[in-house]
Amino acid sequence: MPNISRDEVAHLAKLARLAVTDDELDVFAGQLDQILDSVAKVSEVAAEDVPPTSHAVPLTNVFREDEVRPCFSQQQALSGAPAAEEGRFRVPRILGEEQ
Repeated sequence: MPNISRDEVAHLAKLARLAVTDDELDVFAGQLDQILDSVAKVSEVAAEDVPPTSHAVPLTNVFREDEVRPCFSQQQALSGAPAAEEGRFRVPRILGEEQ
């Protein structure tokens, strides 16, 4: 039965860059113990003759085949744009602005 210590929880919190209080360390230690216990129970049940599954029912690929079709020229695509610059859509700058 796993038993995770407060020090291990503090180490995990540090790795995840989480600021946790002493009270939270105790709470998280208990919660992580429960999670590890649950994983251990699942591991006991898992058998080598049972293949891993991601879905309860089989899935098939529903994508269509790629086919070349006529498309807009650059000029046609930009004709409806509110602003264009150097053959591209011009959009307002959002990165690097001070708030």
